[in-house]
Amino acid sequence: MDSSNELKKKQIQVELDEKVGTGEYSNLAIVTHSPAEFILDFTQVMPGLPKARVRARIIMAPLHAKSFAMALNENIKKYEARFGDIQVTQDEWAREFGFKLPPDTAPN
Repeated sequence: MDSSNELKKKQIQVELDEKVGTGEYSNLAIVTHSPAEFILDFTQVMPGLPKARVRARIIMAPLHAKSFAMALNENIKKYEARFGDIQVTQDEWAREFGFKLPPDTAPN
């Protein structure tokens, strides 16, 4: 049996229910970690409001977090190849959200 047949046997069918399928909008992600896991808090910052509400929290094992980062990086490269570079600067961040985040900031 060749490796392509082995891969087909290991594929997982993913179901997406209607509620999850509509998605949650997030314009700020906060990432923290412990030795055992990575925590991704997806928040929504609204202009003029002093608080950002966490819309979703995803907890991943380090291996899955690394795989996620690699997949995200690959998709960003594909996006930029098609649409151009995504420009991000601290000044742009401050202008967009009205503040600069300290490097160790995390929600409670």
